[in-house]
Amino acid sequence: MIFELVKNRRSVFPAQYNDKPIAKADIEKILEAATWAPTHKKTEPWRFKVLQGEAKTKLGLFLSLKYMDNEPKPKEFKVKKLMENPKKAGAIIAICMQRDPLESIPEWEEIASVAMAVQNMWLCCTQMGIGCYWSSPSLIKYMDDFFALAKGEKCLGFFYMGYYDDKIPAVSRSAIEEKVVWLE
Repeated sequence: MIFELVKNRRSVFPAQYNDKPIAKADIEKILEAATWAPTHKKTEPWRFKVLQGEAKTKLGLFLSLKYMDNEPKPKEFKVKKLMENPKKAGAIIAICMQRDPLESIPEWEEIASVAMAVQNMWLCCTQMGIGCYWSSPSLIKYMDDFFALAKGEKCLGFFYMGYYDDKIPAVSRSAIEEKVVWLE
């Protein structure tokens, strides 16, 4: 049931991933789920770049070097985390948004569509037993130095994915009544 799937969606981080590879067909299925997100004026602004194998190592090196170049007092633990997390993932999908060249809708609506595409991916991963999370470090502003971005395209973050062994703890949310006002 979809409600249970939504309730069981969690962030699962690279430190929790095991070494089990993610099949290309499974990644394709996850990406296909993204394409069914709502999109105003059918702009379909989501764009994805899949990193596997050596590309993950290169991403880690790129991020750690950019961090050291742009941080006045880089923290060693952060350099190490930026370097190691990509290697731990079964796959990383760079989440990008292609701005409608006609700017026929506000940019926030296209960002919202991309976020809904990522939610579809997240729910698909949850159903498939693949852990994932959306990382959006400040370093994403430099991603056009790492891979080619089309005119009007920008990186919004990374979707880390990996299988995991540990049980993911349940979480709670405050009551919906605390967040809703009914108007009649």
